[in-house]
Amino acid sequence: MASGKLVVLAGGISSRMKKAANSQSQIEQSLINDADFKAKSMIGVGKDHRPFLDYLLFNAREVGYTDVLIVIGEKDDSIRDYYGKKMFGNEFHGLRISYAVQKIPPGREKPIGTADALDQGLSAVNDWRGQEFTVCNSDNLYSKKALSLMLEHNYKNAMIDYDRSALEFEWSRISKFAVTLKDDEGYLTGILEKPSEAQIKSAQGRDGFVGVSMNIFALQYDMILPYLENVPFNAVRNEKELPEAITMMIREHPKSLFAYPLSEHVPDLTAKSDILPVKRYLETYFAHASF
Repeated sequence: MASGKLVVLAGGISSRMKKAANSQSQIEQSLINDADFKAKSMIGVGKDHRPFLDYLLFNAREVGYTDVLIVIGEKDDSIRDYYGKKMFGNEFHGLRISYAVQKIPPGREKPIGTADALDQGLSAVNDWRGQEFTVCNSDNLYSKKALSLMLEHNYKNAMIDYDRSALEFEWSRISKFAVTLKDDEGYLTGILEKPSEAQIKSAQGRDGFVGVSMNIFALQYDMILPYLENVPFNAVRNEKELPEAITMMIREHPKSLFAYPLSEHVPDLTAKSDILPVKRYLETYFAHASF
């Protein structure tokens, strides 16, 4: 069973969010300003300009998480301005929030990926060694059910394996999501990024289920750390990616990560075109949610 520790990856520079959208004129200027100048998880899409990240943290607290480590970018202060200035132990409505800064190496304009983000994050919390934690993106709103499954799992490591057909995005977007490969017992055997149609067909289960990864995992600190440190750069994106580190881990440790199938939508805040759909989602499903 995982501990009540959660790592939220928020160190990216949000380059896609900062691009103009075709429907930008329909978005409140205050939200455009947030999108252009803050971490995307801090865009005030909620009631009374409440930031998107609040809703993820609300769900996490409700199911039992207590310690949150947010991996932030070195060029953005919006998260610390809101959740507390101390690097460790900010009290926020029953959560203890700490930070790790994902440094950008010399000669680069942006960080080097999600594996590097988690590696830098774990190096900031050495006292987590020997324990388990959940890691997820800051620009996805994972449900209480998903977070609870990661908190209460009974495997060495685990992930949420989302039913591709339940996601409410346009098909051109869904078709690019990483698909998961599992054995007959439900253990992860691979993650295919930017899959071809043939690869998607090979990933389809007997019941027609095609699982995709939305980057939420429950991991053992000591087990994943060596792979975060040694994962190579992706040849196309020139980044060190968490799915590749996990793939390396399960190759050396078969049946070490169980994939929980789950059929539900996951709101995503990647680009300005996502702002209005996410805002409507929160108005519908979180009308009365507050810390």
